Amino acid sequence: MTSEQQGDSGKVSRKRFLKMLSVCAIGSAVFGNVYMFLRSIKPNVLYEPLKKMLIGKPKKFPEGQVFLPKERMFVIRKKNEFNTVSAVCTHLGCTVKEVKLPKPQKVTLPDGTEIVQEWEYHCPCHGSKFRGDGTIYDGPAPVDLPPWDMKIAPDGDILVDTGKKVEKDFRLKV
Repeated sequence: MTSEQQGDSGKVSRKRFLKMLSVCAIGSAVFGNVYMFLRSIKPNVLYEPLKKMLIGKPKKFPEGQVFLPKERMFVIRKKNEFNTVSAVCTHLGCTVKEVKLPKPQKVTLPDGTEIVQEWEYHCPCHGSKFRGDGTIYDGPAPVDLPPWDMKIAPDGDILVDTGKKVEKDFRLKV
């Protein structure tokens, strides 16, 4: 054995080192390209409506109920109290329609409270039916229509936060 062969037993040869380096570089390039391709499938921007929206001054809304198609919500006014109910069916997202009842009905809810309702909401897509406060009573929808938080903005408009659900008895007093 020569002295060169004895001293090289623990070292990696230059050829082997360059081979390992090139395999790592090619592997990194392939992995990077696959990652970027998969990442490009998911957009960086969410095309969702804003969670907070100004819907107008309180005097704009007459007594009773008003449907806002762009916002997909019902605004209900009783004297100086306001509340909202979502118009988006909780089953598959269709827009529910208001059905005016021929005469007001007294209804006892599952929790025992009584309400007087003048209208209901019906989903034209799959037949879900909701009471005037948004409580589901018939059809495939899994949950009630949510009421949303309302505040008066500094400019006097009503600010609705669709990202924040409130209790059904919530009312904005103006």
